[in-house]
Amino acid sequence: MKISYGHKLFCSFLVIFALFTVGVAWFEQAREREYKIGALEERLDAYAGAAQALLTRRDDPRALDSLLMLFPPDIRLTLVDSAGRVTYDNIVRESPLENHAARPEIAAARIKGKASDVRVSSSNNREYLYRARFADGRFIRVALPHDIRVRDFLQPDNLFLYYIALLFVVVMALANYISRRFGRSIRQLRDFTNAVDREGETPPIAPLPRDELGEIVTKIAENYHRLEESKREIALEREKLLQHVHGLEEGVCFFSADRSVEFCNSLFIQYLKTITDEAGQDPSLLFTDRAFAPVAAFLAPGADRDAYFETRVNKHGKSFALRVNLFDDRSFEIIINDITNQEKTRLLKQEMTGNITHELRTPVTAIRGCLETVLSRALDPDKERHFIRSAYHQVLALSELIQDMSLITKIEEAPQTFHLESVNIPALLADLCSDLELPLQEKGVRVTWNMPEDTRVKGNRNLVYSIFRNLTDNAIRYAGNNALVQVNLYREDKRFYHFSYSDTGAGIPDEHHLNRLFERFYRINEGRTRDTGGSGLGLSIVKNAVAFHKGTIIVKNRAGGGLEFLFNLPRDA
Repeated sequence: MKISYGHKLFCSFLVIFALFTVGVAWFEQAREREYKIGALEERLDAYAGAAQALLTRRDDPRALDSLLMLFPPDIRLTLVDSAGRVTYDNIVRESPLENHAARPEIAAARIKGKASDVRVSSSNNREYLYRARFADGRFIRVALPHDIRVRDFLQPDNLFLYYIALLFVVVMALANYISRRFGRSIRQLRDFTNAVDREGETPPIAPLPRDELGEIVTKIAENYHRLEESKREIALEREKLLQHVHGLEEGVCFFSADRSVEFCNSLFIQYLKTITDEAGQDPSLLFTDRAFAPVAAFLAPGADRDAYFETRVNKHGKSFALRVNLFDDRSFEIIINDITNQEKTRLLKQEMTGNITHELRTPVTAIRGCLETVLSRALDPDKERHFIRSAYHQVLALSELIQDMSLITKIEEAPQTFHLESVNIPALLADLCSDLELPLQEKGVRVTWNMPEDTRVKGNRNLVYSIFRNLTDNAIRYAGNNALVQVNLYREDKRFYHFSYSDTGAGIPDEHHLNRLFERFYRINEGRTRDTGGSGLGLSIVKNAVAFHKGTIIVKNRAGGGLEFLFNLPRDA
């Protein structure tokens, strides 16, 4: 037979309160008996005190006979010297008594001064309550027969027991009521959970008591509703996640601990086929194909490994990054990413770093040489000024290189920092000619433009200025003396102005160089940039600045000689 929770609770209350009641009753009985024994001992102490006072006045034990007339008739009075010899006993007078030094009350009184004991007398075989006092070098012992009268006196009052028993019954009745009420709430909760298991939905529940248990049952019902809603939301989010994984630009595949496929997207299969040259679509090829040998070794049973592994695979001119993530349950995911473009970018940056180092080395070496010469040799003022001037020009070249590098980096990595405004191109060209007046006059270069005075583009003025400034610097350096530079607006549409920038120089005979003119630090022949000055980044800045404005630029040789740059910039609506 199955015992209900309410009955178990009531039995627990019963045991707990029964133990409590018995403990209280026993404690009260013991305390009451101890109190009554103490009262008897006080009476016996009073008798002993009276005997001691009499013996102090009259040191004669026979004087105690007169004192006994004042004591109750059943009192036994005994004198014992310090050696334990009995010198007086009002009950046993005829025969001498044995030594009392070993009597419990005598031995204890020798130490404590006063002591009590309940035992049967060996002299008359009667049970006494003994009380002994040690004073003036002797023991005064008073004894009271431990008979029915004394036992009745020491018997505790049963009224308290009746009260405790009544209180126990009342408490058990309350405990029964509470356990039944609590058990009813538990049954309602059980019926609710059983109905959920059977029906799969939240059933109606009976009215609950307005207490903590009723609140718990209500909260469970509310939590069940939220749990079901969470399940639906999780299922929806799972669908979203699967759609997201399918749309990733990475191939992703999830494997269980036994290497069975749980999920993979189509891009993973595509990359897998590219790497393995297999027509199948089985991701288990990862564990057998030689291209994935590092991955198989990492996942080998018993291998000492971390939770993360990464390697690269190069196949058919493409580079792939493979990542393995191990989870706590020993399942794992493998991610394949096509990093071909990133590798190209990395190589380009590496090449650029090498070029920058190479370009920086020349002016730094020149500056160092000039300064070492000035510091280590005694030079006349003209030579000293010559070396200082040379170092100054190299510093200018180095400063120009750093500025150009900073501008390119800013265009590529922080384009949002450039503010767009309306830029008047004829006014900008006039400012440019004013800024370059001295180098233009030295080379005899003339700059002309043909466009309406209100030609305005929407862009960043500094970047637009750098486009025409770098093209003009390029013409000054390479077009030769007395060259003519022409800037023309040759076409316009709804979005762009199309500009032509040309010079009358020699151009570039070998046209395979034309497509590389916009590369950073590219030289048609070794030493050209250093001989003619410049950072080697001017045309690269031009291309990046045009691209920033959503335009394009190309370069070609003019039919009459020289170079022509064709580019477009957005109109200011």
